Amino acid sequence: MTASLDILSITVYNDQEKRIEPFYLYSFRLSRLVTEMPVIRALTKAAKQALLTPGCRCRTAVTAVRTISVSPRQVTSDASFHSVSFSETDHPKVLITGGLGQLGVGLAKILRKRFGNNNVILSDIRKPPSHVFHSGPFIYSDILDYKNLREIVVNNRITWLVHYSAVLSAVGEANVQLAREVNITGLHNILDIAAEHGLRLFVPSTIGAFGPTSPRDPTPDLCVQRPRTIYGVSKVHAELMGEYYHHRYGLDFRCLRYPGIISADSQPGGGTTDYAVAIFHDASKNGKFECNLKPGTRLPMMYIDDCLRATLEVMEAPTEQLRMRTYNINAMSFSPEELAAEVKKQIPDFQITYNIDHIRQAIADSWPMNFDDGNARNDWGWKHDYDLPELVTTMLNFIGSDSRLAHAN
Repeated sequence: MTASLDILSITVYNDQEKRIEPFYLYSFRLSRLVTEMPVIRALTKAAKQALLTPGCRCRTAVTAVRTISVSPRQVTSDASFHSVSFSETDHPKVLITGGLGQLGVGLAKILRKRFGNNNVILSDIRKPPSHVFHSGPFIYSDILDYKNLREIVVNNRITWLVHYSAVLSAVGEANVQLAREVNITGLHNILDIAAEHGLRLFVPSTIGAFGPTSPRDPTPDLCVQRPRTIYGVSKVHAELMGEYYHHRYGLDFRCLRYPGIISADSQPGGGTTDYAVAIFHDASKNGKFECNLKPGTRLPMMYIDDCLRATLEVMEAPTEQLRMRTYNINAMSFSPEELAAEVKKQIPDFQITYNIDHIRQAIADSWPMNFDDGNARNDWGWKHDYDLPELVTTMLNFIGSDSRLAHAN
């Protein structure tokens, strides 16, 4: 007696619940002997009735949802089929894409401490350093590979998805095609999978989502957005697509517009605000720094601990508190000359020179000088901890201790 099982997954729109849901069709290929068994005949009849019954209030013809491709695969004899909702678990199961970037490793550390080590999975297309690999679950994930990403979500029963994969501003201008593929095509894959599986989705936005026609000091949550970089354009696209999926399909989409993020744990990664990280490394190493922005270029900034805490807080905020799906957050605003003056209080011999990168300067001149984050503070209680003096002291202590340790070794 032989039998095989084929699985076909399609997407349906549930009128009653106002959301996209997966629907599975199981096609049995059985020998004639098996098909004559009473239990098989009964199951076949029941399946046909279920598919023809309109009581589920579902429609399979949804023009707004892209067709999901299905590839044939073999199902092992011990395969099990089970789905779980977030309400059935004590903690969310989190997947972080682009996890080896500036923010992913730090967020994973916070979430693992809160939800358990095995409930947070880092992913990236790069090989992780040893300390990251051994700190908790890590898997390869390419956001441009829809099938691979979907299997990761299903196999690991993911309930939260934090989408950090992105090509940043300066790098994006040097390779527009790559930025378009990663920041837009990859986002579409993320949105479809999150909507299909009912995930809570976080996608960060940026000060780069604004342009030269936006109010700059301060920049409110809602205003004209006409960015001049592919990075900024892709982030506006992400904001609008996320809000559309929320209103159209009920996707629990949450987004924060990050200012420039300053961290001692990672090297600059191609962003316009990277000078505010590099200055601490150079000041600790050789006491001088060459800045690629003009002395008076003022931009909103934030220490990474505040950024990661804000991300966790907005993800945990009750839905009824969120009057918006995209919020500004801010901590401080300063220029290179103001930052250098604060560094000199700690390192009196520190010197700064300027060699202007005109591409980065043009980008910075189109960005906000200061963020208005009043809605985040009022709606879900956002409050920063680090101002400029605390930021400088923390960064120099952290990097200085690392430098002294490396020198001693």
